[in-house]
Amino acid sequence: MRQSLAAATSGNSSAAPAQMVGSRRQWVWALHSSDVTFLWAQLYRLVRYHPLVRFSAGAGIQGEVGHDAYSDLTQELFTRLFSKQRFQHYLDAGMTDDEIEFEISQIELSNILSSELSKRHPESYRLSLRISKLLKTSERFRRCDETAAGGSYRRAVSRVYGLRCWPDARTPCPLYEAEQRVQEAVPVRTRDIRHVGRGGDSQVIISNPELETLIVAVLEVVDAPLDVRSLRNIVISRLPVMDMNLIPLGGEDQGHGQPETADGGENPEQSLLRREAAHSAARQVDQFLENLKKNVLGKAKQFDRMLGVLWHCYLSADHITQLEAAARLGVSDTLVSSYRQQIEKQLRALKFSEVGPARLFEMSLRERVRAKLARPSGGAVGGREARPVR
Repeated sequence: MRQSLAAATSGNSSAAPAQMVGSRRQWVWALHSSDVTFLWAQLYRLVRYHPLVRFSAGAGIQGEVGHDAYSDLTQELFTRLFSKQRFQHYLDAGMTDDEIEFEISQIELSNILSSELSKRHPESYRLSLRISKLLKTSERFRRCDETAAGGSYRRAVSRVYGLRCWPDARTPCPLYEAEQRVQEAVPVRTRDIRHVGRGGDSQVIISNPELETLIVAVLEVVDAPLDVRSLRNIVISRLPVMDMNLIPLGGEDQGHGQPETADGGENPEQSLLRREAAHSAARQVDQFLENLKKNVLGKAKQFDRMLGVLWHCYLSADHITQLEAAARLGVSDTLVSSYRQQIEKQLRALKFSEVGPARLFEMSLRERVRAKLARPSGGAVGGREARPVR
């Protein structure tokens, strides 16, 4: 089955959409016969219709929804199931087709997507869990849809909550009107910078009693019950959440810079602060690249490949998929995925208290990587001759 994986991820992946239509869920038969093409088509079907996939695309994790994005995620799911020997476990445990499909879709795939959300948006992810838990456990809230048809079986994010003191009949409020009311009446809370967690690397942001008070204030202003997803988005919009993530920046005319003074120039103090910030960003970039080089034991060829992954997957404005990045670098998709995990581990180790230093770090890193990949002595990147990056 390991040899068939390469064939499934290259030649047969383009045929997955055609095979998934009308296909029967014969997981046990496919596992017994080692039919990798059929397994790929079934995994592709689960990925395409999973409710978290489109949400992950909206959160900037999977890129633009499309065949390439689905194929990338299917590749990762296939590789993870195979490396954990889950396929063999399903056969040894005598699981049925429905049981296998339920575990892959609701457990394995959901864990992959939830893990990506927690890595890319750690503060928003933690706050979403805390808000959901408070809605279920606090005596100040209650579900308002339990008497509706099928209300008890709604997905967690679709359940509707309101204040316990409200009467049963309460007119719903349109989402756009609720957001406008909260924006005008509920101020943004001050960030609690106390550090918590096992490693002491997470800030409180807001304590649970204050978070509960904020939820109550939002519901009182809206004066109507809201579903969990809408309520979480509105509450988080009133909190100073910082989820640092590298994004491609366009030209200088896109409004990313700070507003200038009336005379259009900078005073000596601002000039000094700008130079110091630029030097600090350059030092952080040096340390970041040095840590990446240590991950590959200082080997030049592997380091050039990792720089190529860093450029194509994070810094380039081309917005290509992981499969396309692997094709351009001339390496396997699994190697690109491994390098991405190492890069993201180093990114998470960075700690920025403000957005400005994070943007300076990204711009400095972008220029440094561009220069390294375009240097004449750079050698081969991913088995191919190095070409200047655009």
